[in-house]
Amino acid sequence: MIGIDGCLERIMDIPGARSVTLVDGASGLAVAGAGRHEPVDQHEDAATTTDVVRAVLGCPALATGADDDDITEIIVYGSGGYHLIDLVRGDFDGRLFVHALFDEGSGNLAMARYRLRGILAELTGDDHGPEPEAGGGPEPAEPAGGGRGTEPGRSSHGVEPAEGGYGN
Repeated sequence: MIGIDGCLERIMDIPGARSVTLVDGASGLAVAGAGRHEPVDQHEDAATTTDVVRAVLGCPALATGADDDDITEIIVYGSGGYHLIDLVRGDFDGRLFVHALFDEGSGNLAMARYRLRGILAELTGDDHGPEPEAGGGPEPAEPAGGGRGTEPGRSSHGVEPAEGGYGN
């Protein structure tokens, strides 16, 4: 297992990484950050990405319909780069997520996703990281708590959807 500082350093070593913020999704506060947080600092980054996570988790249109479905990752792709938001699995009451920003020109989306999952698996001590299985492909990570949540309007990640849900 690696610590938070080691985790952030390793994420910043992924080619194209510009910044990374570890966020407490229950409060919307930054736990830690690294890199160049431009044009917003890590605290504004944490607050605004918490709003994005809550909106996505509260949007029934983004569910696949399976009871055990859970959103574990959000990707926002722009003309100059991409944002990876990964809801951290593990024994954190499902409240933490990582927001990493990558440069399009020097980054690789597939490799960034793969490496980010592996680093976060080390942080959480989760043995379901992206290790190759006998078939050759990466093993899918299992969501903590399994499912979209046990209570209506609440995901198993502990991040509450925005009041009234999405579009209500």
